[in-house]
Amino acid sequence: MDAVASWRSETVGESAVKALKHNGFDAVFVKTSAEAAEIVARYLKKGSSIGFGGSMTVKNLGIQVAAQAAGCELLDHNAPGLAPEAKTKILKRQLTSDVFISGSNAVTLEGEILNVDGTGNRVAALSFGPTKTIVVVGINKIVRDMDEAFARLETYAAPMNNKRLDKPNPCVKAGICMDCDGDGRICRVYNIMRKRPGGTDFTVIVVGEDLGY
Repeated sequence: MDAVASWRSETVGESAVKALKHNGFDAVFVKTSAEAAEIVARYLKKGSSIGFGGSMTVKNLGIQVAAQAAGCELLDHNAPGLAPEAKTKILKRQLTSDVFISGSNAVTLEGEILNVDGTGNRVAALSFGPTKTIVVVGINKIVRDMDEAFARLETYAAPMNNKRLDKPNPCVKAGICMDCDGDGRICRVYNIMRKRPGGTDFTVIVVGEDLGY
């Protein structure tokens, strides 16, 4: 990353962190994904249950591998070979995990967090339940306000995730959200956090790199 791009990432990232702190979140800006992974690793204690929200950002940071190496119990509903009953059991256990780690669809410069789910498991765990909650977001997820957050969701995050998951939804052909009504729609449960959920231990790590969709 050149000096100008680095300046922009740090300036915008620090602004987002300031706003998140104002809204009650513990928040920190780091320049690299390696630094973010080091922070997350502090919470990976042997024997602790670690829930994962299905985030490409978290996967790319290698957190699952680090958690396994630390002797944690991984609650990953996207693990290969899971039967439907086993997947549902893991989704429910994530709600009371020792640590729940997720990405986010968008974070605003007003300190708000937007996420959308198909089943609601991620937004449920982000809202209440786990002892510790960690959200990791790349600088590409930072937007001006909630209008831009929804625009990002509809023009980028939703179609990209539909393509990644090989969903036969209209956005895969159009490249943008078509507000579809099909059974395979994955944008069903919308969650906006304007303040830190009461009684939660919630950390947001903003990374000065593009991460995830």
